[in-house]
Amino acid sequence: MGVEGCTKCIKYLLFVFNFIFWLAGGIILGVALWLRHDSQTTNILYLQLGDKQAPNTFYVGIYILIAVGAVMMFVGFLGCYGAIQESQCLLGTFFTCLVILFACEVAAGIWGFVNKDQIAKDVKQFYDQAFQQALMADSDSSNGKAVVRTFHETLDCCGPDAVVGTLTPLWRDDLCSKDFLKGLLEADASCHKKIDELFSAKLYLIGIAAIVVAVIMIFEMILSMVLCCGIRNSSVY
Repeated sequence: MGVEGCTKCIKYLLFVFNFIFWLAGGIILGVALWLRHDSQTTNILYLQLGDKQAPNTFYVGIYILIAVGAVMMFVGFLGCYGAIQESQCLLGTFFTCLVILFACEVAAGIWGFVNKDQIAKDVKQFYDQAFQQALMADSDSSNGKAVVRTFHETLDCCGPDAVVGTLTPLWRDDLCSKDFLKGLLEADASCHKKIDELFSAKLYLIGIAAIVVAVIMIFEMILSMVLCCGIRNSSVY
């Protein structure tokens, strides 16, 4: 015997929320794959300075997002099917998956908040080491110059700060392609600032997506519990 009345409305409401949840999982998966293959981040984070690889902390977060998006799509499908079939077993499994996913999202959010400044800091330290190596190198045998030029061309910057970025083109035009006048006009285009802007913008996007998903998950947990109670009561009668 199927559910009736308000419980039936909750059933279809849960289906709609699960469909939105499934779509959100697909969007998060797509955004994560885009961030993973974004030309700016890949150009920088694939660099290698001697035997030292560029910091990959950012990619750890991206891989977590990819996994979360894929799991969300599976859980959303499970919730849709469980709601339509009015299956307490499927809805119970769906609720358990939601709780686990919500806990993982909270843990990932805490990890991201703790490491958000560290990501940019590590990349800036890597750039500073490459910049110093490029300035001190007597020949092109070191790849420091290639690393620095990649940063400069990708982020359209020059030097770790405004002063160095303005003066460097005067005597090292092999590192900065900007002329001196343009360096004066764009004195705020330091690489440290550009690195901060690059990662803060992407982390801001990830944070918004996480908040939206968390709100949807809370609603779904409430609806799934109410629907399970309604199905149990209707089966008794």
